[in-house]
Amino acid sequence: AAVVRIEGHDLALALTTDCTPRYCAAYAETGGRQAVTEAWRNLIAVGARPLAITDNLNFGNPTKPEIMGQFAATITGMADACRALDFPVVSGNVSLYNETEGTGILPTPAIGGLGVLQDAGRSVGLALSPGLALVLVGDTAGWLGQSLWLREIAGREEGAPPPVDLVAERRNGDFVAARITAGAVAACHDVSDGGLLVAVAEMALGGACGATLTAAGDHAFWFGEDQARYVLAVTDGPATLVAAAAAGVPAALIGVAGGNGLTLPGGVLISLTEARAAHERFFGAWMEA
Repeated sequence: AAVVRIEGHDLALALTTDCTPRYCAAYAETGGRQAVTEAWRNLIAVGARPLAITDNLNFGNPTKPEIMGQFAATITGMADACRALDFPVVSGNVSLYNETEGTGILPTPAIGGLGVLQDAGRSVGLALSPGLALVLVGDTAGWLGQSLWLREIAGREEGAPPPVDLVAERRNGDFVAARITAGAVAACHDVSDGGLLVAVAEMALGGACGATLTAAGDHAFWFGEDQARYVLAVTDGPATLVAAAAAGVPAALIGVAGGNGLTLPGGVLISLTEARAAHERFFGAWMEA
């Protein structure tokens, strides 16, 4: 989330927008839940207290039964998430009949989330620093349905989107918020598109600092898009695990920050220079085309 300090005050606003249309197209109710919960996680991850959302519901022709079904199911999922997270809808709009030659757009319930920080100076970013322990908060089953890994690497778009457990979302998010408030978190990032390894890579690029990852797992572990997860960079990993256990929150040490690349179990090394070039090449190539 973006953090904007209010001039003349210590207060700051946190702002984010989110939606994963492919989840909504595969199973609209889950997609609606996920859009709200990801916005909530983004606010939590910077140290903000989530307050409310606005929505922009973009769909195709509602006179078609399948489109109206998407619309109704998406709203049902959104409402469930808003109630579970105390994250009310305070405004919004609807854009319908979005079609090209009779084919509707993917159902896109864009969510704008707003949160507040009492002290802008205590906001948390995602950039890694050398020596920090990396702690994964939340359960990882390795859910690959509708994932970017499945689409980009396997060339398949299929399966159900990852389930959204609203109890786990609230529990894990409240735990992360408490650790940030206590000053026990140096950096934080929620896990979303692309899964765990993409989240760690984004943290590494943000701080120009690599990491050695020690967790054992296959491609589903690293790229599955299981929900209700965060990566915390902390100075005291064991203390974080003790606190998580006391709160009934799944957590595991997955590595330590440092170096010039991402080192995976088995000695696989991903250069940060190469990762940054791949990450940033799109706009340059697009403008030159």
